[in-house]
Amino acid sequence: MKLWLTLLVALGLGWWLHGGSERQHAPGELAPGEPVQSAPEDDSPRVFKGFTITPLADFAITARVLGRKDYGHDRESQLAPTDLALGWGAMSDTGVLQHLDIGQGGRWYRWSTHELPIPAREIATHSANMHLVPANEDIAEVIGNVRTGDVVTLRGQLIEAVAPDKWRWKSSLSRTDAGGGSCELVWVEEITLAPD
Repeated sequence: MKLWLTLLVALGLGWWLHGGSERQHAPGELAPGEPVQSAPEDDSPRVFKGFTITPLADFAITARVLGRKDYGHDRESQLAPTDLALGWGAMSDTGVLQHLDIGQGGRWYRWSTHELPIPAREIATHSANMHLVPANEDIAEVIGNVRTGDVVTLRGQLIEAVAPDKWRWKSSLSRTDAGGGSCELVWVEEITLAPD
């Protein structure tokens, strides 16, 4: 019996340490700034895991993690094994988020509510599902520790990835679009988590 209890506690602790518990915050905007996007400083294509990666824009964002979804069985997961649903401005405010149900699946982020806490357009333009391509194993390790409620800063590039068979995956370059192709495909060169 003691062994089972010890195993259960160890599993619970492991789940909590690896993103299983959501970080809680008081009301207020945690990430008030807008994402920053500019022409790429270096737009030279490079090969990564067999894909040709072409930078489309330099990109930086500080945002609250609204959700996290890990993938392992789709073609996209060869590049981006993790999607983060991110919110900034009003969408980083617990006072707003407590009225929304947020989910992820199939490489999409979705929200629903019984009563809009802010206009739907503001929700759409201040949140996004971002497919993260870690530039190296150190970045991948940090991404692996991100959990819902964290405030993260990402720096890197929005990219297009093309496979040898011409399959392609291209980032959105707008925060105001919706529907197919509206997610960002982010080559992550730097990631930091805000301290507690």
